[in-house]
Amino acid sequence: MSQLCKDRVVVITGAGRGIGREYALEFARQGAKVVVNDLGGRGEGGGATSGPAQEVVAEIRAAGGEAIANFDDVADWAGAERMIRAAIETFGGLDVLVNNAGILRDRTLVNMTEEDWDSVIRVHMRGTFAPSRHAAAYWREESKAGRQRAARLINTSSSSGLYCNAGQSNYGAAKAGIAAMSVIAARELDRYGVTVNAIYPTAMSRLTEDIFAKRRAEFTAGAAPGFDPLDAGNVAPLVAWLGSVESGDVTGRVFGVRGGRITVAEGWHAGPRIEKAGRWDAAELGQHIPALVRQAAANADTSGEIPAA
Repeated sequence: MSQLCKDRVVVITGAGRGIGREYALEFARQGAKVVVNDLGGRGEGGGATSGPAQEVVAEIRAAGGEAIANFDDVADWAGAERMIRAAIETFGGLDVLVNNAGILRDRTLVNMTEEDWDSVIRVHMRGTFAPSRHAAAYWREESKAGRQRAARLINTSSSSGLYCNAGQSNYGAAKAGIAAMSVIAARELDRYGVTVNAIYPTAMSRLTEDIFAKRRAEFTAGAAPGFDPLDAGNVAPLVAWLGSVESGDVTGRVFGVRGGRITVAEGWHAGPRIEKAGRWDAAELGQHIPALVRQAAANADTSGEIPAA
């Protein structure tokens, strides 16, 4: 069987456990050379250990694949650059960057601390920006040198950011920002042969196990015998395909994956409107705004569905 990503060089952040681990293993099965990045921190941030990344590398090599471990902090500017350079210096280039690393510090707004906010925004947003910036600079230079690569940048959003889950204003804000960043980057990097997409996975991981343990029956209802819709491995095939040469016509999109379901999210767009030839008086808006809002579609619920009227 042919391998979809044969000899492509892939960097995956947060690849020591959970969904990231499944990405690394799938890319390796598809013939890619993989940089397994993982700081080895705890789910809420803090701490570090080299074990998780090394274990994934050992598993890939045992199966005949090529991989190296990287332990840099993705939100550290110099660390992110070292990670990208590790791929280039070890394997001769870079074709795919998958930004997957993340932490959770769930609190309602009235209980959230400054540290809760800053730590989550740092890991998710800065930890997506810094590796992407260094990768994009490399791809631009390759393009200018006449060696344009069929490069792929794949970011990780979340239903919490797109559809707004209570208790996650820090995480949701970061993930909504990543979705917007992905669409913007797709428009900027197209000239260099780079596609940019994002995914919002629904799967069991260290960060979601407490949530999904309570809702497992909901997510597994109607599943085929022996198939676990919350298995993290279900997300990996789409990410590997997006990282392949085949996906060159797909960019600027945000995909949801849950079990065997793949969804293309549709972002903000202009809805119903009112207009006058001049400035509105605040006092007259009460006659118009409630009716305008009634014409608009309701916000999606946390599953991404528009509630029935």
